[in-house]
Amino acid sequence: MNTTSFPRFEFTTLSLIGSILVVLATAVLGWQAYRASGYRRGVGWLELFRLLLVTLGALLFNQPEWVERSLPRQKPAVVVLVDQSPSMQTRDVLGSEGTRASAQTRAEAVAGVAQPETWESLTDRFEVRVQGIAEGAAGRGTDLNTPLAAVLDGGSPVRGVVLASDGDWNEGVAPSQAAVKLRLAGVPVFTLAAGSRTRLPDLEVLSLDLPTFGIAGKTLRIPFTLESSLPLEHATTVVLKISDGTEVTREVRVAPMGRTTDVLTWKPTTTGDYSLTLTVPRAPDELLEENNVATAPVTIREEKLRVLVVESVPRWEYRYLRNALSRDPGIELSCLLFHPGLGRVGGGNRDYIKEFPAGLDQLSEYDVVFLGDVGIEEGQLTPEQCRWLKGLVEQQASGLVFMPGWQGRQFSLLETELKELYPVLLDEGQPGGWGSRTPGQFELTELGQRSLLTRLADTQEDNAEVWEGLPGFQWYAPVLRARPGSEVLGVHKEISNEFGRLPLLATRTYGAGKVLFMGTDGAWRWRKGVEDRYHYRFWGQVVRWMAYQRNMARGETMRLYYAPDQPQLKQSLALNANVMDRSGEPLATGEVTARVVAPSGRAETIRLSAQGEEWGLFTARYTPQEPGRHEVTLACRQTGGTLETSFFVQGLAQERLGKPARPEVLEEISRITRGKVLALNRLEEVVQTLGNLPDPPPVERRLQLWSHPAVMAAMVALLTLFWILRKWVGLF
Repeated sequence: MNTTSFPRFEFTTLSLIGSILVVLATAVLGWQAYRASGYRRGVGWLELFRLLLVTLGALLFNQPEWVERSLPRQKPAVVVLVDQSPSMQTRDVLGSEGTRASAQTRAEAVAGVAQPETWESLTDRFEVRVQGIAEGAAGRGTDLNTPLAAVLDGGSPVRGVVLASDGDWNEGVAPSQAAVKLRLAGVPVFTLAAGSRTRLPDLEVLSLDLPTFGIAGKTLRIPFTLESSLPLEHATTVVLKISDGTEVTREVRVAPMGRTTDVLTWKPTTTGDYSLTLTVPRAPDELLEENNVATAPVTIREEKLRVLVVESVPRWEYRYLRNALSRDPGIELSCLLFHPGLGRVGGGNRDYIKEFPAGLDQLSEYDVVFLGDVGIEEGQLTPEQCRWLKGLVEQQASGLVFMPGWQGRQFSLLETELKELYPVLLDEGQPGGWGSRTPGQFELTELGQRSLLTRLADTQEDNAEVWEGLPGFQWYAPVLRARPGSEVLGVHKEISNEFGRLPLLATRTYGAGKVLFMGTDGAWRWRKGVEDRYHYRFWGQVVRWMAYQRNMARGETMRLYYAPDQPQLKQSLALNANVMDRSGEPLATGEVTARVVAPSGRAETIRLSAQGEEWGLFTARYTPQEPGRHEVTLACRQTGGTLETSFFVQGLAQERLGKPARPEVLEEISRITRGKVLALNRLEEVVQTLGNLPDPPPVERRLQLWSHPAVMAAMVALLTLFWILRKWVGLF
């Protein structure tokens, strides 16, 4: 650099005139003092020293500075930023014909900006740096603020910035903050907007929602959502292609300018990992085909759920429930029939056990427990066993079904820790419930109409018709109302009290598990005229719904489950792990970690904390930042055990094809920085505008002498010397 140095004063007219008057007044007063002393030499030197001090003070009052001005030797820079995020692949830059054939992607439209020959005429005066703007960290979104702010950190002075983008920023802070910094640095930003302000005719597969796993031989429901910006409704055939070569199709009527949700069904026959791809044919006049497809993975496996049914006497509801569960090939059933009055528990075949599980390790093998008309009585349940059942639901994600009966034994359960799990409040004045000669009917609530538990037909309309035609019940439990936090799926169609309709079918989440209350004992009557069609389906759905979360991933000594069971993007996910030691006992304390690898490859290790010593439960929370398949490795240092699994995060990627461009963002950046908004077909104007930019001003370094500590110290020293000289000449 060429450097020159010189002093400079930052004075005003008032400060200059005031300083001159003060110096003149000091000189006049000093002369008078010298003459009054009889022209003593010491007084004369003292007054001259006073005049010097006042003159120095007057100079400092006018803010003297020492300036070093440097001219840079290197060329100033012009930074060209080109957006390369996925949204730039949207094909909505129309050619002169305005047809799909002439349409370009946004990336193709700005391709010339990234070519070095475009800026060749500027290389004599400027250093041209072309940089790409990719997605934000770990594929989360596009950040325009960070690259704009970073252009000032390159070392060489920057004269201008060219930004070619669609303006669709969705990560980080607003780019206007970086624009303010560039404005203060005197750097204009010239923006080139790519893409259409309005969404062009398009049909997009918005979501394909698959469960974590499916069961071989069981029908899998696959909801999907389409979003249309087409002006007219049209019919199309969606195709679901499975990686084994199977195809499922469905006719769908796509609503105009909105979203359409429908369901596909697929019945896998073999186990394994599958990839499912949903494709929608291109609609008439649609310009963008790239987002007409969505892919998601699913694991199909064999099912073996362990269910325990505990009952007092073999009433009809119990008999048909036992038959339904024992004939289900995916369920391993155990029945405990206390049968008060007999010398021993009831039984008769291999489904029966002789006593309640003797310890936590035995009880923890069950995925779902049904409690019939049983209570805390001699020869039935004990308070300790009720505490175990509570822990099984809360800590091990098992399901618990309450099925009270006319003997009212369920009231004694409310005196144990199971009271906290009960979904409803009961009327203690009517322990035996209510019977009637006239059959009562269920009526589904709005929540019940959407629930998978109550889905006895494939469509919502058919399902409502089925429930209307089900045979009624002639006894129901003495229910007052649902407890806060419970979800009521079905109510008594005719009977109500001061709290509203009586809830007879209600669910509740407790800890990691689920609880169901069935307030009648007449579900076995649903077999009338249709055999097991609805009865078996209902109880099979109950068992699988309650056991689903618990069986997400399990190994020999570990089990991993999470809630919600269909994770959503940026929604907090509760990770729960049950860990056993080598002997099969729950691990009380230990170091349990989960390594989660996102689809982009970004890995995060989470340490799970122990939640009590009795059940071996370890928990943590994780917030997914990316949609797609996440690989999980669960490990325990003490046992050496590992468990590998995965979960699929639902949600829309922040970078989506087909969204409208946001040129208003680019316009704001240019306005703040005093740049220009230019059209993509006028690149030569951009080059010419940059060529007309003036050379960068010299860099100045200013040393403010008037406030420098060394100057202040010198003034204090001179004033001290002046005070000493006054005493020396005898003025004190």
